[in-house]
Formats: sequence, structure tokens, C-alpha cells
Amino acid sequence: MKQKIEKPDDEWREQLSSEQFKICRQKGTEAPFTGEYYATKTDGIYRCACCGEALFDSVSKYDSGSGWPSFFKALNDDAVEEDRDTSHGMVRTEVHCAKCDSHLGHLFPDGPQPTGLRYCINSASLALDSDDKKES
Repeated sequence: MKQKIEKPDDEWREQLSSEQFKICRQKGTEAPFTGEYYATKTDGIYRCACCGEALFDSVSKYDSGSGWPSFFKALNDDAVEEDRDTSHGMVRTEVHCAKCDSHLGHLFPDGPQPTGLRYCINSASLALDSDDKKES
């Protein structure tokens, strides 16, 4: 189990933009088709915007048509954690960073093979560490 990073809200506010704080610390959602990474094809590792933990590899990123970055698997089994989310009159699976509990987005069972999963993630919760700076 990872050592959790815990900070008071005022420290997170200093570190993050107002949009990142709203999404990552208050479980907000960015509007579809507006986030920095929803359409990018740049190779690299997607890290948590709050703590830098490696979460997803660009190899598992695909265009789900949802308007958010989508991945069919997390980088490894302990990169993200899941919780039941019953907000907004729905039952969904929330995913958050296993290291700092940053809200990332939601997990749905309608993704492509080989997993059949769709990690639907807010761009504001991610930071792309690109293998190279060129678009693929």
C-alpha cells in the first residue's frame, strides 16, 4: 500500500489552479471536449497533476468519443483506487489517485478490448510526461 500524501486544502489551493482544485480536490468535472488532453496523441506517461504519481500510459489511451481522455487500463494495479459514486442520481465508479486521493474521473464497463474498461479522466487532473515533444 502506498504512503498517502495528505495536505490541507489551503496547501492544495496554492499548488493547483482554481480549475484543478475544483476537479481534483472537490470532485468536479470539466466540460467535455475542453480539456488539454482529450484529443492529444502525444506518447508518454500521464501523471497525477497533484502529486506526480504515474497513472496511465499513452499506449492505453483511445478516442472514446466522450470528450474526455479515455484509457482502457491504468498503468498498474495500484495506480488508481475506485469508490462507489452515487452523486447526481447515478451509480458510477469514481477513480482517484492511490497516492494523494485526487479525483480523476470515472470508470465505465464500455471500453475496448482487451479490458472492456473506459477510464474517463479529466484533463485537469493529469500532467503528461511525454517521451518526446512531437505529436504522433
